Amino acid sequence: MEMKKINAGKLRAIGYDARQRILRVEFDDGSAIDYSGVGADVWSRLSTSGAAWSFYRDNIEEEYAGKRGRVLPKEKSSALEDLFKTPGNDGKKHD
Repeated sequence: MEMKKINAGKLRAIGYDARQRILRVEFDDGSAIDYSGVGADVWSRLSTSGAAWSFYRDNIEEEYAGKRGRVLPKEKSSALEDLFKTPGNDGKKHD
């Protein structure tokens, strides 16, 4: 699911899986909620809203069943580590 970063109220990112009709909302405290059964029209209105926090509170939070979770940090490759690697050394142990 591709996430769209936003800064609206406590919202930090939103994403939508049209095939499964799941809306994911990520918050500033690192928590996330996946809402099932969300139509593409609701996603479209949320993702283009100039007041996404208010739209979320009024049209999603109480209207859909949500499953709470945590946002997993993305694995980052260190640019400095990559820069100073010995040529031919990928940093992995080989037997």
